[in-house]
Amino acid sequence: MPRTPDRLSKMNLLRPSSWPCSRSLAAAALSIALLAPAGAARATTGLSCEAIPGLVAAYLQHHVLYHALDEPLKTRVVDAYMTRIDPTRTLYLDAEAKQLQATLRDGMEAFLRSDCTRLAAIHADVVARTKKMEEFVRAEVAKPDFALDPKISLQADPLKRGFPKTPAERDALYRALIEFQIANYRNAGLSMDEAKEQLVHRYEVLTKQTAEQDPEDQRAAFLDAFATGLDPHSNYLSPDDAEEFDIQMGLSLEGIGLALSSRDGYAVVEEVIRGGAADRQGSVKRKDKIVAVAQEGAEPVKVVDFKLRDVVRMIRGPKGTPVQLTVLRPGEPPKRFQVTIVRDKIDLEEQAAKLRFEQVEDGGRKLKLAVLELPSFYGDRDASKRQAERDVRNLLKQVREAKADGLLLDLSRNGGGLLDYAISISGFFVRDGGIVAVRPGKESPRVFSDPDDGILYSGPMVVLTSRVTASASEILAGALQDYKRALVVGDDQTFGKGTVQSVMPLSEELGKLKVTTAMFFRPGGQSTQLAGVHSDIVLPSLSNNEEFAEGAQPGALPTQSIPPYVPPRIEDGGFTTWQPVTSEIVATLAAKSKQRVATSEEFAKVNADVAKAKKNAGVVELAEVIKAEDKGEADDDAEPDDKKPTPQLTEALRILADYVSLQQAKLASTAKP
Repeated sequence: MPRTPDRLSKMNLLRPSSWPCSRSLAAAALSIALLAPAGAARATTGLSCEAIPGLVAAYLQHHVLYHALDEPLKTRVVDAYMTRIDPTRTLYLDAEAKQLQATLRDGMEAFLRSDCTRLAAIHADVVARTKKMEEFVRAEVAKPDFALDPKISLQADPLKRGFPKTPAERDALYRALIEFQIANYRNAGLSMDEAKEQLVHRYEVLTKQTAEQDPEDQRAAFLDAFATGLDPHSNYLSPDDAEEFDIQMGLSLEGIGLALSSRDGYAVVEEVIRGGAADRQGSVKRKDKIVAVAQEGAEPVKVVDFKLRDVVRMIRGPKGTPVQLTVLRPGEPPKRFQVTIVRDKIDLEEQAAKLRFEQVEDGGRKLKLAVLELPSFYGDRDASKRQAERDVRNLLKQVREAKADGLLLDLSRNGGGLLDYAISISGFFVRDGGIVAVRPGKESPRVFSDPDDGILYSGPMVVLTSRVTASASEILAGALQDYKRALVVGDDQTFGKGTVQSVMPLSEELGKLKVTTAMFFRPGGQSTQLAGVHSDIVLPSLSNNEEFAEGAQPGALPTQSIPPYVPPRIEDGGFTTWQPVTSEIVATLAAKSKQRVATSEEFAKVNADVAKAKKNAGVVELAEVIKAEDKGEADDDAEPDDKKPTPQLTEALRILADYVSLQQAKLASTAKP
């Protein structure tokens, strides 16, 4: 397969949650008791077919937009279910897929009458097709003349690729997938024979796992498909998924501090989380592959081609207990080693908001600029533990005491967190007024205002964002922009996740429902859903891509708007505590930034990478993978320097310096003699 991580399979072994939903709102969600229809026998354990109608009714009752099972919703549900049973678009031909989709749409009402017989028949068919694909792989790699063809290419995105039209087209797709998978195994240090053996094993495991799905798993897959047919952020959480959700929402987790994703059968290290046990131990690096896991006193268990969730559970464990990892590090030659890490709680000091000061020269003067990095809106209901609101408050006091000339608030890696803290932190920069409005369905919006009338920082301010900036961080950036309080700089827009999810607990045997119940609206009246927050000054970036956005997800809800609720004095510029950002200021600063970017070597490299990505449009050439094998993937052994500022951060500081000088010059020119 192409060397791109599966965004749906990325799991975190030890990290405060950045789920883009509000825990405070989730806590206020309706707690519902879901009963079987009258006269129906109620299952004592697990997700029964009889429970599905009640669960579907609950989704439709509480969803922000969709309340009836109409034909468009049926189509979205069927599409989502097809993705569950054939995510790589390899099992069905196009005509077969269309026939199955029609059958599922026509039979949707049967599911709502507790008739799950079609699910069993579909599952049996999927198992048979998966077995045939395994047999094809086995026969293909057994050919005496099997070799990699550097000329082949592959569209990495199955949705863009679509279902093959003919058996010949399907077989060609199989061969391409086989060659990419073999090439990736070769890159991991396996010989050709070992790579073939591993690939066959991989498809054997896939067949086995598919065949072992019981009726409860099949029903859970359908119910989750129904939820995601409503929108990408609604889900059915089985008891196992609900347990994982609770762990991810926690702020004091026990494990080793690695973020893993699933790539070509390997659990790959995407990030060594600062402050975690693995970070302190120092042996594991980004892009390492975890190939075996051993508990204390036990033999290592090979985890290649394991489900990522199972690998995570083997690694995660109680504080103070050791776990041994067998690590494969690509290189020339590849390096295989074992490391023992003692599980521990993450040091939230390393994940908390951080402040530093930078000296930037502008016009012959040295300016003292504060950089406040806020990675998420973290926190705990226990007041004795770390909270983003309290940390940012203390850091802003340091900014004020240091007499900084300007402030750069870095939200470029902030994926969200607790809504309450996004509101209160927004209030640190404005005196009063509404910060965000929340509207459930067609009800009247409820405006959440700045909880106090004080301002902790009133000087020039730039907010750095990216397409990673999502949910609660979009609320902060949007409020500051609508209040003309700060200049927003970064990717063309933020992610665009502007919906609220409520988690509804069920019985222990059923798990939980996660359903989108409301939408966020900025003070200017525009929802952040889909639209995000647009930058005043756009900087070149690899993440500045439509695929890194809410709109790239199937079934993303449309944006909406409400009447603005910005206080009238914002419009007339009548401020005494800070100077508003005007269109003239933006134009002046944008022109200066454009000149710097045009002559920057770093941004030239970024633009070249962006152009290459657009040209390929998701198509990967095997020659590039083989080239990486020949080079031994030397870059994989290099640890990124997290302390080195990105070109975007450096330019954001230059923009802030220009902004500071512009404001100081304006104040000097208007000062009374």
